Amino acid sequence: MKQFLPQDKLNELQKIRSQHEHVMFVGNGINDAPVLADADVGAAMGSGADAAIEAADVVHMTSSMTAIPDSMRIAKSAVSISWQNIVFALAIKILVMILGLCGFASMWMAVFADTGVAMLCVLNSIRVLYKK
Repeated sequence: MKQFLPQDKLNELQKIRSQHEHVMFVGNGINDAPVLADADVGAAMGSGADAAIEAADVVHMTSSMTAIPDSMRIAKSAVSISWQNIVFALAIKILVMILGLCGFASMWMAVFADTGVAMLCVLNSIRVLYKK
């Protein structure tokens, strides 16, 4: 296995970035910190050096490589739930606004469209904690 200096790692990252749209780098040493900071997503393993943990976007609390696909699955789920929340909140608010313009919505409907929908979105977001 070839050993790279930090500047060599940065050069390799730039080469890979020129071929691919997004780049994720996983490291745990102090010499990985510059590359972790420069990558689109820098992931440090929890047992790594403090400099790597500070420079990373994501810190895995385990040294197991299975944490990487697990974190990507959780991120995709979080994005999906975020889009659900955005669409749901906008749809309810638009519906209540249209009903209000037509004279059918009460003040309580407007309160629910604002505060109630926000609470439903929070409850929907909690689902990510229970996904396996």
